Amino acid sequence: MQRVVIIGGGVIGSSIAYHLTRHLGFDGSVVVIERDPAYARASSALSASSIRVQFSTPVNIALSQFGLEFLKAAETDLAVDGSGPALGLREPGYLYAVPEQGLADLHANHAVQREAGADVALLDPHALAERFPWLSTDGVAMGSLGLSGEGWFNGPALHMALRAKAIAQGALFIAGHASGFQRHRGRIFAVDLESGGFVPSDIVVNAAGGWAWQVASWADIDLPIRPRARQVFTFSCRAELPGFPLLIDPTGIWVRPEGNLYLTGFCPQDGEPDPDEAPLAIDETVFEERIWPVLAARVPAFEALKLTGGWAGYYEMNLRDQNGLVGPHPDAPELIHAAGFSGHGMQHAPGIGRGVAELIAEGQFRSLDLSPLDTGRLVSGALLRERCVI
Repeated sequence: MQRVVIIGGGVIGSSIAYHLTRHLGFDGSVVVIERDPAYARASSALSASSIRVQFSTPVNIALSQFGLEFLKAAETDLAVDGSGPALGLREPGYLYAVPEQGLADLHANHAVQREAGADVALLDPHALAERFPWLSTDGVAMGSLGLSGEGWFNGPALHMALRAKAIAQGALFIAGHASGFQRHRGRIFAVDLESGGFVPSDIVVNAAGGWAWQVASWADIDLPIRPRARQVFTFSCRAELPGFPLLIDPTGIWVRPEGNLYLTGFCPQDGEPDPDEAPLAIDETVFEERIWPVLAARVPAFEALKLTGGWAGYYEMNLRDQNGLVGPHPDAPELIHAAGFSGHGMQHAPGIGRGVAELIAEGQFRSLDLSPLDTGRLVSGALLRERCVI
């Protein structure tokens, strides 16, 4: 009987536990170690919880397509005692506003997306103005709009539903801080707990998010994953802005509706400071001096917006190629990594969970080929760069 220990009970770890405990080919035990059982600082609880197909790599598109279908069936499939999660899935799409100098990448990405069956359209400035009369197209040469299969949902509800269903299916979640591995002849056979004691293991899954590099270091493996702080601000606007998608400005600033409010934030551009594990704090001057002027220029109605709040959370950034690492490293085959998703872990958690469960139970990916995300690419050098990171 296989004893699987998952380090990290966020949405990725919970998805793996859910899929593994329901897999017909698995008859072992699943223990999930979570150091923050209240999820107060967890990326899963602090995510903007969106889903898109506008990626530059086919595997990420496929993960989103599976994720969307999973979200649609979650109320039934994740029900416990007859009660399923209300995820509030909406599909207004993503709109990438692209300047002239970004057209080559836009067309290359669009070809990949269309080949993968994504429902995405390219709109010139005239078509954008017709569809979104509230939008300024100054400096925009083309827009890429997801016509279906893109939007947002209640990510924390998905996480809690995956966790609850995994527990109902036999997974054990324990509150504790993993602190190291016990090894015999180089092979991991237990996970140490900071409070004392250990959890025996045959297979360990590293789903520790931005701190996956620390877990990997216990097996003398260097993972290029670091926690990078991201701020999300909320604001109100009285104007009616029909059909508002998740809009990504050429500056990297994004904005989308959330009920009667809007969410906004940005991804640092190349060359900008982006330190590891910066404090999770909201800096209103960032909104006032950097974000608001861009929003007001792109959507003139936002000149009259009112800042209402915000929060900060961590991305688990894969600094090497901005894609997830899924699978064992050649130096420790009993340690499976599932981390480094660079901001798209929430939407891809269902597919990652299913893939890792198949890898453990059957020795290979069955439903969806996740081999492009193989952790071994760190050794081979066959990197898979994701250009569409928000």
